Amino acid sequence: MKEAVHIGKNPSAEPDLQDLMGSVALGDQQAFAGLYDVVAGPVIGVVRRVLRDQAQSEEVAQEVLVEVWRSAARYRHDRGSVINWVLTLAHQRAVDRVRSVEASAAREHKAALLDHSPEYDEVTEQVEARLEREQVRRCLRTLTELQRESVTLAYYRGMTYREVAESLALPLGTVKTRLRDGLIRLRDCLGVAA
Repeated sequence: MKEAVHIGKNPSAEPDLQDLMGSVALGDQQAFAGLYDVVAGPVIGVVRRVLRDQAQSEEVAQEVLVEVWRSAARYRHDRGSVINWVLTLAHQRAVDRVRSVEASAAREHKAALLDHSPEYDEVTEQVEARLEREQVRRCLRTLTELQRESVTLAYYRGMTYREVAESLALPLGTVKTRLRDGLIRLRDCLGVAA
């Protein structure tokens, strides 16, 4: 009878992963070192296929192996092999990292858009200003000619009461009265509270 030829490691030298996992669950550091030797390569392989970035893959693989050490007691042999449990943890952790990176990039993109958007809506501002100007023009048309001239000279040309009186060749008291009456009518027309 011929003897089986094995290439690579001797299969009888392979440690029993379930036994190692049981010892790791009890805090056995040497058992974890043995488990690490067997699963570290496949873990980095799974993580690398998901992440495609060497530095992040190494970081996530380290996180997975730390999680294996901390949560070895949660492993249940009736649900699958040790290697499948470990590789499932690795895959889940790698997918979580991808989602986290994507979410972070989306938040940064959104923040960048907010930084470049104007603090106010220019169109709304322009429409409101136009409506206010139109309302003021309409209300100015309700004033008498002398009131409209007095208000226009005082508030749109920046003249003093005395300059308005001189420009219209009227007594100062008359101009003040016309301005006061005109402003009251404007206030009432615009609906401004006194």
